[in-house]
Amino acid sequence: MHAPKEPTPSIDKTRELQRKLYLAAKRSRNRRFHALYDRIFRPDVLWRAWNEVRRNGGSAGIDGVTIEDVEREGVEGFLGQIEQDLKARKYRPQPVRRVYIPKSSDPAKLRPLGIPSIRDRVVQQACKIVIEPIFEANFQNNSYGFRPKRSAQQAVKVVKEALVRGWYVIDADIQSYFDTIDQDLLMTLIERRISDRRVLKLLRQWLQAGVMEEGQWSASEIGSPQGGVVSPLLANIYLHVLDMYWMERYSSLGKLVRYADDLVIVCETQREAQQALQMVKQIMTRLKLTLHPTKTRVVDMNHEGFDFLGFHFHKSKSKTTHRFIPYMWPGQKAMKSVRQKIHEKTERKMLYLTPQEIIRELNPIIRGWRNYFRLENSTKKLQQLDQYVWHRFRRWALLRKGSRGHWNEQVFEALMNNSGLEHFSQSGICT
Repeated sequence: MHAPKEPTPSIDKTRELQRKLYLAAKRSRNRRFHALYDRIFRPDVLWRAWNEVRRNGGSAGIDGVTIEDVEREGVEGFLGQIEQDLKARKYRPQPVRRVYIPKSSDPAKLRPLGIPSIRDRVVQQACKIVIEPIFEANFQNNSYGFRPKRSAQQAVKVVKEALVRGWYVIDADIQSYFDTIDQDLLMTLIERRISDRRVLKLLRQWLQAGVMEEGQWSASEIGSPQGGVVSPLLANIYLHVLDMYWMERYSSLGKLVRYADDLVIVCETQREAQQALQMVKQIMTRLKLTLHPTKTRVVDMNHEGFDFLGFHFHKSKSKTTHRFIPYMWPGQKAMKSVRQKIHEKTERKMLYLTPQEIIRELNPIIRGWRNYFRLENSTKKLQQLDQYVWHRFRRWALLRKGSRGHWNEQVFEALMNNSGLEHFSQSGICT
């Protein structure tokens, strides 16, 4: 069996392939691409797919094979077998392993996550490398989730800018979005751009692979399992219908900003907001989706605010201009979530660790959260979190000291100031 060796950066032409596909799709919005399958198992595409899957990490699928297992057994042989199976049309995906993780919006609640095998993740990533540029050529500028060179920070900044003139906001929630995607309609939307039957078969196989939970297999006749490498792209293809209708017909009603299935529409008047809500409901009906009846609402920014992508948005009078302007800071759910993570790392059961080890546990949490939320009006909230870390770490240190000797506050402060513990805010603890 031929095992593909990892190409050097100088001969890796995957990005050139993507650029050519993107430009071809951009030149003709109605072109259907028919010769894509063979490119999925190109050695350079498979190696790039492997490297991206490895970088993203994650646990094993139902076969129990981990990334470390693949590296121990040999990546070249692993990719060579995938290439051979795809060439011979023998590749069949395994069911995804279902686990439940806390919701980012509410850690007390759980959401299902489907974990494909490492093998399936690599093939999905290779497929995504090839087909994503074709759909990117059509995607609208109002969509920011899981797209190249786009981020949640960009989305929240656009929302804040729109709120300078906007006073009414459609805060929309699609009920069980990933679980209710109509697979036939999704495939119809994909077929508008792809006519290669082998690629279409791959995508349908992933949608219908089923779910394994506690040893029991169940079919997946509707929806797209969250957790699959290709799932975010499929979700964007599906909701591109909403983006397209909005930009072509209803953009005068308000500014639509979407991040995957999270979306808001910023309108200037209450009447426009009510119209916008009705139009969104109509489009959702076409997509066989439903807006959550209690979580979807029209927000009057004169009296209240709303949360979007972890931030809370509000309008208040400026102390300098005395005009009402938009502000944004970390929302209550986001604050609660990060406090919970800090609490877990400084619990009594962590007393066996050294202070330096606790700090190594805390720093990635602080750094990641700070990098996301350190925007605009977040300083006060970040300083509150610095105070919380200080309080939790001090409590942990007191418990660890126990009966070992006299507590010395100066020694503790010296430890905190010279230990390399990172801060949420630039100024550190708010005094």
